[in-house]
Amino acid sequence: MMLKADNIASLRQYYFAVGITCVLITVLILRFFQIQILGYAQYSQKANTNRIRKVTTSAPRGLILDRNGQILVDNLPTYILKAVPGELSQKGKTFGLISDIIGLDSNTVLKNYKKYYRGRFIQTRLAKDLTFYQVSKLEENRLNLEGIYYQQFPERYFPSDVKASHILGYVREVDRSIRESSTNANEYELGDIIGWTGLERSYEHFLKGQRGVQFYQVDAYGREVGHVADFPPRDPEPGQNIITTIDINVQKKLEYIMEERRGVIIVGLPETGEILGAVSAPDYKPELFTGLILENDWNSVLYHPEKPLVNRFSQGLYPPGSIVKMITASVMMDNPDFDPHAEQICEGVYQFGDRVFACWYTTGHGSVNLTSSILHSCDIYFYKTIQYYELAKLAQYFRLFGFGQPTGVDIVGELKGTVPTASYMNNRYGRFGWSKGALLNFCIGQGEILVTPMQVFNYVNLLASRGQALRPHFVNVDQISENIKPNLNTETWDRIIFDMGQVITHKNGTGKRALPLIPGMKVYGKTGTAENPHGEDHAWFIGWMNYHEKNYSIVVLLENAGSGGVVAAPVAREVFKDIVKVNQLVSR
Repeated sequence: MMLKADNIASLRQYYFAVGITCVLITVLILRFFQIQILGYAQYSQKANTNRIRKVTTSAPRGLILDRNGQILVDNLPTYILKAVPGELSQKGKTFGLISDIIGLDSNTVLKNYKKYYRGRFIQTRLAKDLTFYQVSKLEENRLNLEGIYYQQFPERYFPSDVKASHILGYVREVDRSIRESSTNANEYELGDIIGWTGLERSYEHFLKGQRGVQFYQVDAYGREVGHVADFPPRDPEPGQNIITTIDINVQKKLEYIMEERRGVIIVGLPETGEILGAVSAPDYKPELFTGLILENDWNSVLYHPEKPLVNRFSQGLYPPGSIVKMITASVMMDNPDFDPHAEQICEGVYQFGDRVFACWYTTGHGSVNLTSSILHSCDIYFYKTIQYYELAKLAQYFRLFGFGQPTGVDIVGELKGTVPTASYMNNRYGRFGWSKGALLNFCIGQGEILVTPMQVFNYVNLLASRGQALRPHFVNVDQISENIKPNLNTETWDRIIFDMGQVITHKNGTGKRALPLIPGMKVYGKTGTAENPHGEDHAWFIGWMNYHEKNYSIVVLLENAGSGGVVAAPVAREVFKDIVKVNQLVSR
């Protein structure tokens, strides 16, 4: 009996062992199926990652050219020094040797190593902007620099003798924060450059190009042993070039004029909206952002009291002063009962309610009508006439000429300014905190109204083209978006243009200093002296010249410079004369 029981126990053990074996075999088969079939792609990729190294190559950015094909922004080949972390046997010693060769502090090399580290076998940047001489010295020490590589890198280069810094903008190096905030992080790698301001940013999609890639087979130690035949390399594709509307000769002249001044000057073609040149002064050297700048140089610009990094022509807000009186005139002309020939008496001051409003000409202009009030820039005439109109009407016409809204110029960050409406004034001062006296200030471009010089440029273009100008732009694209079109009657347009001609040609016109006296040239304009609560008055001149049946528009703003007729108008005359010279050279 005992023998039979032993046999039964042994049989149970046998069946248990067989069952366990079957379960284990089933698990192994299922795991094999999972790995070899279901997870083939995943594990194949991991295997390839271990034996294949992907190395990307930066693509040269597209060039930026002026309207005649001259290069404004180019690419200069420099070198980037990289390390493969998994190949570094003596990191401290290697970094010390690199420091001695290229003259870069070893702590900086280590800092860059940590900053750009992304994986054990992914190339990590150590230094950039190496010269060919530095690379050759590194090559001489190749045997002592295991795991160190260098790669050619296209750095932005500015070969022309113009800066155009606020037009062209600058690029920035992609760091982790930029990459993480990008809508498509795969488009950029750490250390890439990306357009940050100006045209570099606005046309980033065209300029950036497509990275190249190469695949290398590596051994068990992570060392490259050759290319991978199954993964063909892809050469980098350069970005597209963009042709701007800028005329390098005009831009050079404007930069020269504004060298010792602070403000804005813009010149263009009113009908097409093309900008031939634009300067925001003070400006900065574009080379500042190529990676070669010292920290002290950067801080001297960043914290400069005159803010050279601010793009004044699209981000500066100023009271326009008398340059907007043509808008006020168009409001008056819209009233069928208004008589432009009717005269008002200017005695230098005007009592309105409990306030006294003064004319810039304190002794008074005497008897003036619409035309003489514009050519003299008489304030009292407008005070007395506009009081019979509503603030809403004036605000409506200012918007018809593009104020209080961005122009749509192809520079990122444009401000919209301020056109005071009743709701705006109520929100700021309360319903009973302001009076109709605000209308009097508004009508001569003072008070709450604030504009950008780019809005003023668009306004001038609309005047010169009788409301048909295209939007201001720096690059000619296939289709320019629709501009606003103030719908004034023919009589109003004729009156405005005639009066702006009188400002220049009349012996007492405030803009007479803008006339170059060149045969065949006609000039139309308006001066402005805008009160500035923070210092001296700002000087304005706006207008256009017609030369050989072609119009050229101009905006001059000189900060804290005084009278527009005295200081801004002569600047316009100088520019008009130079445009004639440029055209003569071109015609030859």
